[in-house]
Amino acid sequence: MKNQPFFKRMGFALQGISAAFRMESSFRLQCLAALMVLIVLSWCKPALIWWALLLLNCGMVLAAELVNTALEHLIDHLHPSLHPSIKIAKDCAAGAVLLLSMTAVGVFVAFLLETLCAK
Repeated sequence: MKNQPFFKRMGFALQGISAAFRMESSFRLQCLAALMVLIVLSWCKPALIWWALLLLNCGMVLAAELVNTALEHLIDHLHPSLHPSIKIAKDCAAGAVLLLSMTAVGVFVAFLLETLCAK
């Protein structure tokens, strides 16, 4: 599977995003949150730095959720029974998504405070 043409590799990536969207309610919720951020950005028309910060945060949260989903599916396939080490791996991956989500909310709140207090 190595050294596939670019468009074929992009197709694999899009299939992964599509699978996560179909199967993971948390990914769908985070996509909805990212869409809401885009709507707020389009409505407020802030400085480009806010676009960069907020879109970067949205991308990191969605990417972390994709990695978390991939890890969970791989672990469940390789070792379907419960094990303390597997629980730790899954919990750490979920914790990474949570930390990035909390950071994204913090940046969004800072954006709202600056935008609302400036007017």
